[in-house]
Amino acid sequence: MAVPAALIPPTPLVPPPPISTSSATTSPPSTTSSPSPSLVPPTGPCQNLFRSELLATSSPGIPTPNAALPPSKPVYSTPSPVENIPQNNECKMVELRGAKVASFTVDGCELICLPQAFDLFLKHLVGGLHTVYTKLKRLEITPVVCNVEQVRILRGLGAIQPGVNRCKLISRKDFETLYNDCTNAR
Repeated sequence: MAVPAALIPPTPLVPPPPISTSSATTSPPSTTSSPSPSLVPPTGPCQNLFRSELLATSSPGIPTPNAALPPSKPVYSTPSPVENIPQNNECKMVELRGAKVASFTVDGCELICLPQAFDLFLKHLVGGLHTVYTKLKRLEITPVVCNVEQVRILRGLGAIQPGVNRCKLISRKDFETLYNDCTNAR
């Protein structure tokens, strides 16, 4: 099969250096041994193993594509869930475009249940919830991840289906931006 020129790497791949094996090889054992480098980065309660700087240094001698990323940008940028405190878990039913939608107030901002808003207003406009998340990424809107208690509350209200264990929240302003994008995309 022919490979398009754009997929061929601009520089030749360099094979990794040979990996030393244990003393069970045919070479005589060395009298001085240096400790082998640790291939696993240290972990702790606040250490995130998916940060790009850890991935770039976790395999000595083997270049990684993440080495060019700035250290502050994580490889997987999944936001943390909303803090699980009583103020964040108070749910209200609010009116949005003539329908009642579940909402939480987090850090003074009213956030509505995105899957419920999708079900009420967007499902007939777009292919599915995955399409909505793609649009949000393009619009540079980051929804807020619900904490476990908020998910339980939303399930109890019927805002999300019983088997769902994740949910995201979005501000009214961001929902209006998303709604306008869905209605004007035709």
